[in-house]
Amino acid sequence: MIGCGTAAFTDPEDFRVNVPGTSINLVLTARCDFRARVTWVNMRRLSLARCVESAPRIAFIGLEPGPIFTSFPIRFDPPPIWNGVEMRRGEIVLHGPDDHIYQYTEGGGRWGLLWVPPEHLASFSLTLTHATMSQPQSAKVLRPSPKLMANLVRLHGQACRLAETKPELITRREVTRAIEEDLLHALVNCVSANEVRHDGIARQRHVEIMARFERVLTSSDGAQRSMEELAAATGLAARTLRKHCETFLGMSPTQYARLRRFNLVRAALRRADPATASVGEIARQCGFSELGRFAVSYRMLFGETPSTTLRSS
Repeated sequence: MIGCGTAAFTDPEDFRVNVPGTSINLVLTARCDFRARVTWVNMRRLSLARCVESAPRIAFIGLEPGPIFTSFPIRFDPPPIWNGVEMRRGEIVLHGPDDHIYQYTEGGGRWGLLWVPPEHLASFSLTLTHATMSQPQSAKVLRPSPKLMANLVRLHGQACRLAETKPELITRREVTRAIEEDLLHALVNCVSANEVRHDGIARQRHVEIMARFERVLTSSDGAQRSMEELAAATGLAARTLRKHCETFLGMSPTQYARLRRFNLVRAALRRADPATASVGEIARQCGFSELGRFAVSYRMLFGETPSTTLRSS
């Protein structure tokens, strides 16, 4: 369906469920005021989204099955780590089927998504390059020429600004057709780039391991597990799991699991009824038994006490 929209968020939980084309587990990693904006545009043959965020975080992102996705950083400082690879400005990821991304950032930034049904990308690439473009089996980090990538980012930004300032124009057929043609042209030129900085085949097994690790954590949100228990549930030696987590997440498996549980508590407190809910009960449900230490650590991470979060829900 043709359309567009934009929305601002101060709640990480609201943000993570409102990024089109994705499913996201979000973990804030430092004390900060969370702010984000999502802008999206749906056209007949192509869809896009832009995320602007203020907070250091780790996001585990699953991509909707079916379309061919590309993603790219627009502005980050320092550079983000996507699936263990430091992403540089001017690079684009061509994703494989049912791909997952761990995005680790130490500051705010913005990033973009484009997704196209395979038949439309194949048809347009055949017309433009006389070769049919297909989806790779695993993600590739591509580095097109600066001119080509700058053009794609510019057109992506123009579409987002139009959605934010003049959304009624997106419903005009001639407008969307022109935007779509230009974006498809720029996208095909970029993903046809010969320079592959990082071929995902060698890293695909590591990505699959980290996706398995995330599933282990999701299945045991209310349990606190040791390093050995996490490694065994993931099917790895503890040293191997630690190495992968340091590469993908910038921290150990237990550090990430603990931060993840803190974020789960905060999300639950923000949605609880202050008249009936208990901080202690919610904390225990997420695996925290020593409530005094939990409250101190919670305040250090989020800048307020758990009871303050509950009262403001």
